[in-house]
Amino acid sequence: MTENQIPKLVDAYLRHLTIERGMAKNTIAAYRADLARYVAFLETKGINSPGQITELVITDFAESLKVTSGLISSSVARVLAGVRGLHKFWLLENITPGDVAAAVKPPKSPRNLPKAITVEQIEKLLAAAGPDPADESAMAADPIRVRDRAMLELLYATGARISELINLDLDDLVDPTLVRLFGKGSKERIVPVGGYAQRALAAYLVRTRPTLVGKGKGTPALFLNQRGGRLSRQSAWQIISEAARVAEIPGEISPHTFRHSFATHLLEGGADVRVVQELLGHSSVATTQIYTLVTVDKLREIYGTAHPRARR
Repeated sequence: MTENQIPKLVDAYLRHLTIERGMAKNTIAAYRADLARYVAFLETKGINSPGQITELVITDFAESLKVTSGLISSSVARVLAGVRGLHKFWLLENITPGDVAAAVKPPKSPRNLPKAITVEQIEKLLAAAGPDPADESAMAADPIRVRDRAMLELLYATGARISELINLDLDDLVDPTLVRLFGKGSKERIVPVGGYAQRALAAYLVRTRPTLVGKGKGTPALFLNQRGGRLSRQSAWQIISEAARVAEIPGEISPHTFRHSFATHLLEGGADVRVVQELLGHSSVATTQIYTLVTVDKLREIYGTAHPRARR
């Protein structure tokens, strides 16, 4: 029986993404899982070398993702993106003479606009997370929630992803007005920190972090848990969920809600889309432009209710 060459060639592609492209561990894990589906499908077809794969085989694979696996369009598109990348890599490495995946188009996903909440709701969330930095007695009574307030203030002030926030070290605070974030593929960007977040961070660094760091083995992490270690992603989610519950904000509030609200509120305030792109760390302005659709919808809604001749 001929040895199956494909798993080794998939591993070579994943190494390329890790070493040459510098992709994050979580991204590589997602690619690995998606390509494992592809390898398993090829095995069911008795295919054990790249030369046996045709455009029809890939089209059948895409169909099987929808019919057999029941994946939604966006998930099918994600898996196919990995397959297309794999075949392009094989072509560039002269493993195959052509790219049979190039013409296979992913299904179009319905455009889901990001869900932002209002400035008033953000303010309620922040107030529910912890005491105001100006309230000395409240901060003294509940120092852990001083951390929670600082974390959410920084999340909204910078539009950071939750992974970027929990991975912050003290050295990433460039100065009180700037923070260094590391996005997808370890891309670095410097983002301004507003006055409210500056005060909340200063209160946390003075009142809470020294006590927390004393409970652990010493860590450069900015946000610490009650054992003195780096705060986890799950704990950050719980802090946000609890603040949303206390603030009585309807719907699901996630860390990304802060990112969506950050971008939407900036654009509504007149910020240029390319500035917002830079702040969010998007590699393409097209990714950022989806937020302009949100603000246009808001404008349309306001126009419809306010203009005397907007409705018949």
